[in-house]
Amino acid sequence: MRPVIGITSQPKQAVSASGNLDSHVIGHTYTDSVLRAGGIPVVLPPVPNDDVATLVDRLDGIVFTGGGDVDSSRYGAEPHPELRKVNSARDEFELVLVQEAKRRNLPVLAICRGLQVVNVSFGGTLIQDIPSIVGSTDHGVIGDAVYVAHQPVTIDADSDIARAVRKTELLVNSIHHQAVKDLAPGFHAVAWAHDGVIEGIQHEDDEWPLLAVQWHPEFLGDNCNEAAHLLFEAFMESIRLARPDTEWSPHEAAIGC
Repeated sequence: MRPVIGITSQPKQAVSASGNLDSHVIGHTYTDSVLRAGGIPVVLPPVPNDDVATLVDRLDGIVFTGGGDVDSSRYGAEPHPELRKVNSARDEFELVLVQEAKRRNLPVLAICRGLQVVNVSFGGTLIQDIPSIVGSTDHGVIGDAVYVAHQPVTIDADSDIARAVRKTELLVNSIHHQAVKDLAPGFHAVAWAHDGVIEGIQHEDDEWPLLAVQWHPEFLGDNCNEAAHLLFEAFMESIRLARPDTEWSPHEAAIGC
């Protein structure tokens, strides 16, 4: 039986028969990536805290996705003028969800905002606006360029990310204006951009399969990027190791590539 992978959603207005409708959406690049690696993607809208454990009972792994900023009040900071697209319901849900995942040692792939959620949930803080605080404008490349690896990242050789992508120097995309400031207790940085911005983190507990990157492998994977595919495959392999009593393989009909 193929593993069921929960993918966190983001709030957006969608066009419907009744006009613009508040919705919980996710880009196909995330679901494509999970399908390509052999999983069954399930989109996760926010649910009440009391229901999070019941939800996680039905999942084999979770992908925490990109999107709007985490509310600065969640880590005790005053909001920066560039703080954008904050959604309290999403913050509350995902901060509790990652705690539940850690409690069970459930495999997690955290992408962009997802990495930031992980850090904040366990007591870390964020750089609220890289251009004005760090002085770098290299992290906000959007449009068609999101599918192109262009930003160099250095990865700690003794890290799960390096073992996943089989490299310590990598070109990635960069679609974020926030990043890790203070690491949460129990975490350490394992990947960096040339300007020192943290691009990957890892937890000291080897029992928790966590891959957390600041870049967007789901976009790169849709452009047949090998390292992006390897990252999702490593995530799925961690599920396989957690479920030795089951057998499954990637879908024969891969999505793209």
